[in-house]
Amino acid sequence: MARIFDVIEYLDPSGREIVHRIPERGSGDFRLGSQLIVRESQAAVFFRDGKALDTFGPGRHTISTNNIPLLTGLLSIPFGGETPFKAEVYFVNMQEFIDQKWGTPEPIALRDQELGLVRLRAFGTYSMQVGDAQLFVNKIVGTQGIYETTQITGFLRRMITSKLVDLLGETQTSLFDLPRLYEELGAGVKAKGQEDFASMGITLKVLYVGAISPTEETAKAIDERAAMGAIGDMQAYLQFKAARAMGDAATAGGEAGTLAGAGVGLGAGVGMGAAMAGAISQAMQPGQQQAPAATIVCPKCGTANPAEAKFCNSCGTKLTGTVKCPKCGTENPAGAKFCSNCGAELG
Repeated sequence: MARIFDVIEYLDPSGREIVHRIPERGSGDFRLGSQLIVRESQAAVFFRDGKALDTFGPGRHTISTNNIPLLTGLLSIPFGGETPFKAEVYFVNMQEFIDQKWGTPEPIALRDQELGLVRLRAFGTYSMQVGDAQLFVNKIVGTQGIYETTQITGFLRRMITSKLVDLLGETQTSLFDLPRLYEELGAGVKAKGQEDFASMGITLKVLYVGAISPTEETAKAIDERAAMGAIGDMQAYLQFKAARAMGDAATAGGEAGTLAGAGVGLGAGVGMGAAMAGAISQAMQPGQQQAPAATIVCPKCGTANPAEAKFCNSCGTKLTGTVKCPKCGTENPAGAKFCSNCGAELG
């Protein structure tokens, strides 16, 4: 035989349950004359066939057709009110639920003024309170078919994130400007969500945006952008990196081998450094050029040959002509070591 509930009550020891159903599964057997006990900050809603019959506030109530008029048309009472009727009772917690968490389950893709496309996550807190217990049960239980706390809070979080995404799309600002807009965004999401919450008998008290942060991939792109901005002259930076890599490679080559190898590596590094220093020095002093070498002119074809040449490299004639001074251009006899005019060395 089905259990008949003569006393209906529920005490939530945690104080965090939004709504509790009696019985937890199926419909309960109640009868006229049963006692309903509702505690402070509670409301009890009789529910049958997908519709709320009546709502009771704090206190002790005796179930009768007087306080649940809708039962009159639902019951036939041939035995003086002893016949049980099928229904469920939902005890609704009417206190304010503070520090409720909300957050985006998946990253939000947004168009950013500076970065282009970015993917963001958002987190925050809110507080809510059931204002109309009967409307709440009709909408949440009757329409949504949910009554467990985790299901209800999950449904509310989805509503909040939907409003946030809509607001961020309207804001059209950069990720870098969002931190100074947290208060405005929180107020905007609350304003957008209040009407939807109220339609379910819930009052959205406050809502705060705790953080809007980029995903790991977006954060890396931001770091690279910041590094490029800090470097300034990219070409100079790349040249510096290449030179440092060459020096590190030379040093590493010495460390990887024996002592002799180390000496070679060190020498290569030092030589490379000296060569680079020389090249830089030469580049910085473009006016300094190497002096031309002394030459001996071929008496037959006039070709200028190195001063120490014995034969002309053009016609093969034996060179017994004069040596031209590289400094003043004076012709000197073949074999002369110094210029007869300026004393310059002839090679």
